[in-house]
Amino acid sequence: MTEHIHTHAPVNSRDRFAIAHYIESELDPEKDYEEIVFLVGSYEYPWLLRKSLEFALFRTYGVPHTSRILKATGQFERHGQKRYDDTTLLLAGIAEKGIDSEYGKAAIAGMNRFHGRYNIQNRDMLYVLSTFVFEPIRWHERFGWRTPTQKEKLANFYFWREIGLRMGIQDIPETIAAFESFNIAHEAEHFVYDEANQVIGEATVRVFLNWYPVFVRPLAREIIYSFLNDQLLEAFGFPKPHSVIRWFAQGGLWLMGRVMRWLPPRRAPFLYTAIPTRTYPHGYEVTELGPKEALNGD
Repeated sequence: MTEHIHTHAPVNSRDRFAIAHYIESELDPEKDYEEIVFLVGSYEYPWLLRKSLEFALFRTYGVPHTSRILKATGQFERHGQKRYDDTTLLLAGIAEKGIDSEYGKAAIAGMNRFHGRYNIQNRDMLYVLSTFVFEPIRWHERFGWRTPTQKEKLANFYFWREIGLRMGIQDIPETIAAFESFNIAHEAEHFVYDEANQVIGEATVRVFLNWYPVFVRPLAREIIYSFLNDQLLEAFGFPKPHSVIRWFAQGGLWLMGRVMRWLPPRRAPFLYTAIPTRTYPHGYEVTELGPKEALNGD
């Protein structure tokens, strides 16, 4: 389970910017997008990338058509932690091992099988894909220890575009600018309150809160709300967090990035597929990931 994408990057260098310089001077985002995504995700920003993808998925639950389908499955209410772990391991595994690895091909086939059970519109699949492109970029720009380069942004776009094509998603824009315009317009039009949004949003918040002791959960809830914009909070029916808590939450994450800038670089990849999860403390097979029940089954 420890195999990963091969790279010639200077990962043992003590230079904090060695990987960034290697990407800028040696790699082409249109051809080398898998290596770039692996280096950024496993060496430069592993924790921040994971958080950005958590909130990327969270954003998709503010669209009623998506949340109604999820509510109908009952997966979030009954198996929230498993769904979280499965999604993390599916996506992380593709990035860590490669789209054409045995793991990557099995993960994409599994996602196609799961999604094929439900009446998911192409525009909703396209929007979910867009969040995986742009939320990591936005989080890295706001909170990262360095600013992502244009090559890194383009690599993220080409990486997820290729996955989208293999999932049969139609009408994926040809350029990153056009895809971002779609992402912004879709949220402006479809972030509206719905009871299903609130059910799925609350189930997701509970998964996050269960990671912390009971006595800190009220504060943790406010911190989670602090990373959702006002339109998304309204779509979920969530209250706005106190402005002071929002300022400290976002400011604290920004400060962490400033501190990390001066820490030694990571010299071995951080692989999410190689560490225990709450659902799979003793390991797993990629074919185990994802829901096994039929719609409304237990």
